[in-house]
Amino acid sequence: MLLDGDAWQAKFRDFQSEAWRLETLPVYTVPQEEDDIRAFIEGQRIDPHAYSNEYTDDLKRVRREGKTKGRVHVLSRPLSTYLQYEFMYYRPHAWAGEDIRILDVTDRENPLPDVQDFWMFDRREVVLMNYGADGTQISRELYEGDVAPFLEYQRIALSESVPFEEYVKGIDV
Repeated sequence: MLLDGDAWQAKFRDFQSEAWRLETLPVYTVPQEEDDIRAFIEGQRIDPHAYSNEYTDDLKRVRREGKTKGRVHVLSRPLSTYLQYEFMYYRPHAWAGEDIRILDVTDRENPLPDVQDFWMFDRREVVLMNYGADGTQISRELYEGDVAPFLEYQRIALSESVPFEEYVKGIDV
């Protein structure tokens, strides 16, 4: 079953304890971000101490409700321009309560080869994130099989990654 609109938004509204994401791409092509990425390339930066938006507000709500939201991004250096842009937002998102971790596979074998992006809700429900070669999202698909492999992917991703703040120490983001 493909998810879109309210059915997709409901996953984030209605999860009971945990929403978790595996990101594997160096670029996500999101039309709504084009102007912001262009500004980033031109040198504009956000102030992470002053940054707040609907997403950070929702992260704070999630935390107040005793829930968690997290992600692991699998990447290699050098960072793509998109990842540099995304890192600019990771800091205020982490400060607002998202557990963001980085699994850098630059100098080692990827422990999650061929695993596609996904969201997992309450460790019971998986949504496969389908992307084209350029990082354009094609669809979101509710996975209807056994979630055990995804629980193992999450375990591996968490054990092999480091917190975002630790990863970026000494890096200008």
